[in-house]
Amino acid sequence: MTDRQNIASGAPWEPIVGYSRAVRVGNHIWVAGTTATAADGTIVGKGDPRAQTVRVLENIGAALAKAGAAFRHVVRSRIFVTDIAHWEVIGRAHGEVFSAIRPACTLVQVTRLVDPDMLVEIEVDAYVND
Repeated sequence: MTDRQNIASGAPWEPIVGYSRAVRVGNHIWVAGTTATAADGTIVGKGDPRAQTVRVLENIGAALAKAGAAFRHVVRSRIFVTDIAHWEVIGRAHGEVFSAIRPACTLVQVTRLVDPDMLVEIEVDAYVND
């Protein structure tokens, strides 16, 4: 594929696991599961699902920008939470970004994420048509 663009976040585990933060092929962009990780690898908003969701979305926005896209291009989001009781606060933070865009969205509870301090992980798919 000559038009494939792999976008890295600089996380040390990307080459170890063998993945990219995002991949763009043509007009399609897939952003990998993204957590509330700061540039130094620490978890932002420990114990605070809203703060973590806001950071996750900031990280996703940065990946989309590197791929030549923006939130308006997102057509699908998947939200993974470690405690379904947090669905509303996480959903509201998601809605602050996506209320006018309204991508298809799934929210599910998982047993845990890679780091026990991680409360939410989100992945998105985007399509650039402008």
